[in-house]
Amino acid sequence: MVQVLDDLKETPSQTAGPYVHLGLAPAAAGVARPGRDLGFGGVPGGVPGPRIRVTGRVFDGMGAPVTDVLIEVWQADAGGFYPGQPGAAPGFAGWARVVPDFDTGLFALDTILPGAVPGPGGRLLAPHLSLWLVARGINTGLQTRMYFPDRDNAADPVLSLIEPPRRRRTLIATGADGAYRFDIHLQGDRETVFLDV
Repeated sequence: MVQVLDDLKETPSQTAGPYVHLGLAPAAAGVARPGRDLGFGGVPGGVPGPRIRVTGRVFDGMGAPVTDVLIEVWQADAGGFYPGQPGAAPGFAGWARVVPDFDTGLFALDTILPGAVPGPGGRLLAPHLSLWLVARGINTGLQTRMYFPDRDNAADPVLSLIEPPRRRRTLIATGADGAYRFDIHLQGDRETVFLDV
């Protein structure tokens, strides 16, 4: 017998709490364990595409670095394909976890420069990284994107929807030639645009 489950409610979200790193990044939290933490492997050799490094900090509303944040990153490969799609680069996960230095709040991600990917209506999305942030005090994980300053962002269908247009710059990293800086501001005058997905 088929049971119709149309009366179920969404499970409420909870803050990540002070122990998020113990569960999701134990090595970063100083917990000895065999192997490596999921998502911290880097890009294997042989994966095509220019290597890049993204550094930055996450700041709270008072301008202080948030040192207990965990960031998950999703991206396409250099050809604009996600893992599992025909044409995707073998061995490229397209996903990573990033934890900042617990003293300075500085994070670093070593990856490849993603290619443009098809978006709604066949329009190309500019090369970007999709980011999900969780930390103590954030009740629902925050979604945002990081675009590259040296790529054609003007026609990106997501970026062009952001109003007022001056807020779009909160999603565009600084830097070039494989070294990029992307700071995320949770609140305040420089608040990063977060996406409702």
